[in-house]
Amino acid sequence: MPAPIEVKPLDNYRLWLRYSDGAEGVVDLSDFAGDGIFARWNDYREFEKVHIGPSGEIAWSDEIDMCSDALYLKLTGKQPEDLFPNLRPLTQHAGN
Repeated sequence: MPAPIEVKPLDNYRLWLRYSDGAEGVVDLSDFAGDGIFARWNDYREFEKVHIGPSGEIAWSDEIDMCSDALYLKLTGKQPEDLFPNLRPLTQHAGN
């Protein structure tokens, strides 16, 4: 799985991300803003604290982080099966 190598906060709760395979672009996280733990982003300075955590997660603090794999899928539009072929269901053939 590609690892995040750079992250930058943008306006309107968007992130610019770059991954080790060269994939890069913008992910919109505005749907999370204001809900649950993400209510901390109501102070936009908290959102701007985004960084890559020690385990490769996209983090804002010790309490707020997101899975970098999920953000990669959102960024690229790929499905988990595209990256992990073993997740594809086995195909049944006629006569088996």
